[in-house]
Amino acid sequence: MLCASVFAAPAYSSILSISDEAARVQALNEHLSTRSYVRGYSLSQADVDVFRQLSAPPADTRLFHVARWFRHIEAILGGPCGRGEPCGRQASKGRREQPQWSPPAGSPPCKLRLYNSLTRSKDVFIPQHGKKVTWYCCGPTVYDASHMGHARSYISFDILRRVLRDYFGYDVFYCMNITDVDDKIIRRARQNYLFEQYREKQPPAAQLLDDVHAALKLFSVKLRETTDPDKKQMLERIQHAVKLAAEPLERAMQSDLPAAVADGCEEALLAEAKDLLSDWLDCALGSEVTDNSIFSQLPKFWEEEFHRDMEALNVLPPDVLTRVSEYVPEIVNFVQKIVDNGYGYASNGSVYFDTAKFASSERHSYGKLVPEAVGDQKALQEGEGDLSISADRLSEKRSPNDFALWKASKPGEPSWPCPWGKGRPGWHIECSAMAGTLLGASMDIHGGGFDLRFPHHDNELAQSEAYFENDCWVRYFLHTGHLTIAGCKMSKSLKNFITIKDALKKHSARQLRLAFLMHSWKDTLDYSSNTMESALQYEKFMNEFFLNVKDILRAPVDITGRFEKWEDEESELNESFYDKKAAVHEALCDNVDTRTVLEEMRALVSRCNLYMAARKAARRRPNRALLESIALYLTHMLTIFGAIEEESSLGFPVRGPGTSLDLESTVMPYLQVLSEFREGVRKIAREQKVPEVLQLSDALRDDILPELGVRFEDHEGGSSWPRWGPSSGASGVVGREVGRTLAAKLAKMKIPPSEMFLSESDKYSKFDENGLPTHDTEGKELSKGRAKKLRKLFEAQEKLYKEYLQAVQTGSFQ
Repeated sequence: MLCASVFAAPAYSSILSISDEAARVQALNEHLSTRSYVRGYSLSQADVDVFRQLSAPPADTRLFHVARWFRHIEAILGGPCGRGEPCGRQASKGRREQPQWSPPAGSPPCKLRLYNSLTRSKDVFIPQHGKKVTWYCCGPTVYDASHMGHARSYISFDILRRVLRDYFGYDVFYCMNITDVDDKIIRRARQNYLFEQYREKQPPAAQLLDDVHAALKLFSVKLRETTDPDKKQMLERIQHAVKLAAEPLERAMQSDLPAAVADGCEEALLAEAKDLLSDWLDCALGSEVTDNSIFSQLPKFWEEEFHRDMEALNVLPPDVLTRVSEYVPEIVNFVQKIVDNGYGYASNGSVYFDTAKFASSERHSYGKLVPEAVGDQKALQEGEGDLSISADRLSEKRSPNDFALWKASKPGEPSWPCPWGKGRPGWHIECSAMAGTLLGASMDIHGGGFDLRFPHHDNELAQSEAYFENDCWVRYFLHTGHLTIAGCKMSKSLKNFITIKDALKKHSARQLRLAFLMHSWKDTLDYSSNTMESALQYEKFMNEFFLNVKDILRAPVDITGRFEKWEDEESELNESFYDKKAAVHEALCDNVDTRTVLEEMRALVSRCNLYMAARKAARRRPNRALLESIALYLTHMLTIFGAIEEESSLGFPVRGPGTSLDLESTVMPYLQVLSEFREGVRKIAREQKVPEVLQLSDALRDDILPELGVRFEDHEGGSSWPRWGPSSGASGVVGREVGRTLAAKLAKMKIPPSEMFLSESDKYSKFDENGLPTHDTEGKELSKGRAKKLRKLFEAQEKLYKEYLQAVQTGSFQ
């Protein structure tokens, strides 16, 4: 073994003195060709100095001596050294170590951005305290049924909340309020109470007509003062309908018709004129309503209905829910501190926010969300409430732009004691006090509908920042877009709205949610037949894919057969899978763009469908593990969005009506047995040439089973796959018909034959001892042909009922 350096002093000096790097490396290669450097040796400073001149071994293969020498020196030193850096030796001479590792360059992570109404731009979302997110959402004012406008906000916020929590992994603390003290609630509660009292008194027809005419006179004044063309048209329709409803009662009184006829006319008029009479009664007697419980019954009822609607829509309940009526002490304290800080003033028992004083402060600014709307008196008065915009109330303010923090209660209004006299909270202050109590001086997210930006949310910001003396009460303000109905503005005051209950009679909660997911949460959504048809088609498209994958996974295979060799097709599909997942992530980071996400998911399913079709054409089995991974991912995403209501291993779960039973997993084993039995029968029928049996088999497949939500799909080679779900032409919720059909059949079986016709008193007037009809409603004896038909129905029911009794005895029915 050589123990000396391969470099002598003259060689060392001459090589280092060459300025051109290429020439220096060439000289080094010639020098090393005459020296032994293959075996281990001790290093001198000359070796290190020459080595430090090179950043890497040369790529030119003719310079292989330098390349080999470089790798030997690198192994001894433990890695290359930069210029001016010390080089260490290995502890043990000649022993190799791992080469230096460098991390991949990678790509910058995609950051979540949310459209922030405070900046009117998409801002990077940065919670104030790590992964914890504090969120306050404006809840409903509960005085009537929840409608699709409510659904627009609360489904959208539910989607955002789920994505932040279940996709991005934030710890979301979600608060929502219920407004149960408000001008609309007070007026509606009084009107309902007074109308019911009026109805119970059963006024004579003449009195009722006089009162309706008086109410119409008051209504005409309201109609003349209305300038909005849409609202004016709606009021004219109401006026016309009431006048038409009054005419029959007027004619009945003039003609002295029977009392029963007059009573019917009275009921019809009361129903049609309810709104007019209620308003008229409230104007006359509203100030006499003093029982506070009257004002709590109405919001309590509608709050319960709201929660039922949200549950039916699969909207998660808030972590904490606040009611105005329960936070009055906190609201009084909140108002008092605003006054103490110099931004509020008392006037005639009410307390108002001094917008000019607040806006002039260097620390604050008024109208952060919609500065161009500051001074809009129409919007400000709508924010104050119908009961709070009288001339005397407006005169109490220092400026028309000031708004009520606390309202002195007038006769016929609920009240609570406070330092300024009996009164009630203003609309805007309730959210500030309740959110401030729970979330403190600054929250991460505040949400509400687009129409709440001004004055409600701008006033919330002002009074809260006046209380906390800060400029950051809300970090991100999120506002959901408007909802239109078939292109028309939705308005409860115009009676142009669809209740959530009515919407759920036409479409499932999943279909409504898919319609919302197919649109941006911050933009206007048009609730129309076209919108819902798109959602139905998307649901059907995704469900077909899930059913196809389930069919593949149900095919018997041994354990090792689950893992098959990947060909180019699998690699390409897998690459597309990961590309789509990356695209989904980017879309969610971009203001939770669910519309793009659903399109990327659709494209992924289309790619899978092409793959499965190609495999089928080649008579090759698709890769079940890969398809299962994709289906599970899609299931996971739909679950995150709340489009899958229950726990589901794969795809949309199928539940029986009013039960948590998974019909698909329960029934599928029996369908598989039926499928195999049918296949055996078809095979024998083909061999024995019995076309009638084949026709019956096809009828089972095409007519009978689809009505129960089941499909049999016959494939080449004689195999048949059972599939759960509606036939290609069916619509509605998957599997719903099976429960209805079975329930209807069971209900029919339970009817004794002797009772089956007795309820049809609108058709028959007399029956024999067995319960068979003998005469029609006019007392005429039934014809022999009709009696014969009824006898056949009776005998069929008799057979069904015996089957039912036998099943009960054997324990088949509970």
